[in-house]
Amino acid sequence: MRRLEDFADADLRVFARPPLPPPEAIRKVYLIGICGKGMGALAELLAEAGYEVRGSDEAAYPPMSTRLAARGIRVDEGYSAAHISGWADLVVVGNAATPTHPEAAAAREQNVVQASLPETLAHLFLRQRRPAVVAGTHGKTTTTGLLTHVLREAGLDPGFLVGGVMVGEETTSGLGTGEVFAIEGDEYDAAYFDKRPKMILYQPYRAIVTSLEFDHADIYRDWEEYKRAFHAFVALPPPDGLLVLNGEDAEVRKLAKRTWARVRLYGEEGREASGVTFHVAARDLTPVEGGQAFTLVVHGEPVADVRLPMGGRYNALNALAVAAVAIDAGATPEAVARGLGSFGGMKRRQEVIAEEAGVLVVDDFAHHPTAVSATVQGVRERWPGRRVVAVFEPRSNSSRRKAFEAPYAEALATADALFLSTPPLRHNDDPADFLDAEAVASGVGASGTSARAFASADDLLPELVEALRPGDLALVMSNGSFDGLPRRLAAALAPEA
Repeated sequence: MRRLEDFADADLRVFARPPLPPPEAIRKVYLIGICGKGMGALAELLAEAGYEVRGSDEAAYPPMSTRLAARGIRVDEGYSAAHISGWADLVVVGNAATPTHPEAAAAREQNVVQASLPETLAHLFLRQRRPAVVAGTHGKTTTTGLLTHVLREAGLDPGFLVGGVMVGEETTSGLGTGEVFAIEGDEYDAAYFDKRPKMILYQPYRAIVTSLEFDHADIYRDWEEYKRAFHAFVALPPPDGLLVLNGEDAEVRKLAKRTWARVRLYGEEGREASGVTFHVAARDLTPVEGGQAFTLVVHGEPVADVRLPMGGRYNALNALAVAAVAIDAGATPEAVARGLGSFGGMKRRQEVIAEEAGVLVVDDFAHHPTAVSATVQGVRERWPGRRVVAVFEPRSNSSRRKAFEAPYAEALATADALFLSTPPLRHNDDPADFLDAEAVASGVGASGTSARAFASADDLLPELVEALRPGDLALVMSNGSFDGLPRRLAAALAPEA
């Protein structure tokens, strides 16, 4: 990752921040960018812990704005130095804030105590717990939510902070009373004044790495730099801690040589590489209606039968990682199996929005080419026999780059048809390095899959409605709102009253 000194505005990034006072000396906390997923979750956690919390955002928008209002958390719309002057004991600076952000600049110029989200979380909550940090290129949110659910079902009452909402809940964080704190370990940078990956700051006692594949090209220069972030992460758990690694991923397995902690590999029996032993494994993994079933095997011994209500091998692997951590934390295999079997899933991860006119509308957060391909396969297994119509919006900073044209064409060709929305050109995009949606659609079409690119979700929607037929599955994928397309599609398909 780039050093602060290498930025053109380094004089604004490198400064003497006042040290964080002891947690008991902090009562009033102000969050810049409070309606973001992570910042909103932290705000709720702070409120639950008894802190007085306020914050600001460019626009207060649901669902986060309504969740914060229900907690009695004040949200100022727009940014102003006056919001923080003389009020806050601590200002939490979201990683979207630049050095010239009005409130971030005011905090710096007024020498107010300030910290990033991960620094705040570690200082106020994680030091007294045993953090279980879920890292990896793919699967972090689902695995963290699943881990939280399984630990709860086992009676271990974890604290948690997840980058998504578990189905049946309206919060993404909670204090809990147990020793474990489950948290999603993002490899994105922490703040404009701290370019370390967030996951590095979470002080893991137990850690999971689900996968390794180059991502966040806007932050990391290349694959080698990306891997170095994980090298640093896995060195953090103490010798009596635990590092749980996806044993099917060769790059992830290499991380075992970079830790002092105990190591557990997980994977599906029969997929071991030469000389590799899975400590936690799935035996007889079989897709079934509504999910998949397998026997949980620990150190070679079958310990429980699992029926997981999620499709996709990647979710079975996520479940194995969760089982390894939960059993190490004191859960019985039987309790783990019950927890895995009762998980309602995560919103926007194979989330069923509606079935209208015989068409099943499913919303998913998938945006990296590998995740897109795995999600298509996962819904095929979960809902066999349906024609899968992929509807995709490349939205993230990485996904809009030209280098991803060929990988997306390969991934999206695994669907039966594709409707592709053209990403908007943002101020920080390089037009010469910008993804060509028509080129992606052409690549998909060359493989024999019907594919069309559209200028926007508005242009795409009527053509999509016209093309769908009873029995289809419309798989809508984006890491953003996609202009509300999943629910707009369901409404457009619904018979008129």
